[in-house]
Amino acid sequence: MARYFKEQDIDEFRECFYLFARSGHITSLDELTVIFRSLGLSPTINELTSYLKNKNGRMSFADFLEVIHMHSRVENLPEEVIAAFKAGDKGGRGHIPARQLRHLLQNWGEGLSFREVDNIFREANVSNNGQVRYADFVRVACAPVPDYY
Repeated sequence: MARYFKEQDIDEFRECFYLFARSGHITSLDELTVIFRSLGLSPTINELTSYLKNKNGRMSFADFLEVIHMHSRVENLPEEVIAAFKAGDKGGRGHIPARQLRHLLQNWGEGLSFREVDNIFREANVSNNGQVRYADFVRVACAPVPDYY
C-alpha cells in the first residue's frame, strides 16, 4: 500500500487506526465508522458494512489501508455535493436560499434534526434568512470533525 499513499498519510492512518482499534484490529462497525469519519471520509453504512464483511469481520491495519485505498478511489464527497447543487441551480448563480438548504438537509437522505442543521449553519456562518454560496458551505460542511471533542 505504500505505493498508493505518502508516508505522512500512512502515519496519520496508523495513528487514527490504533487510537480507536485498541486491540490492533477493527471488529465492529462502530470502530470502522469512527475511524473513517475521523479521517474526513464519508462512506455510507452499507459501504462500511461491506468493507468489514469482506474482511470476515476483523480488519488489521494492512486490511484497513487496502480498504482506505479502495474507498478513496470512489469518494470525492465535496465535488459530488457541489455537482448536485449545480444541477439544481438553473440560473447558475452559485448560491441557494438558506431556507431551501435547511429543507434539503432535514428532509433528504438520512435527514438531519433541526438542532443539527442549526449547528452546521452556526459553524458555516449561515443566517436563516440569507443566501448561501453552496461551494463555500460544502467546503465547511465536509471538513473533518476536529479531534478535540
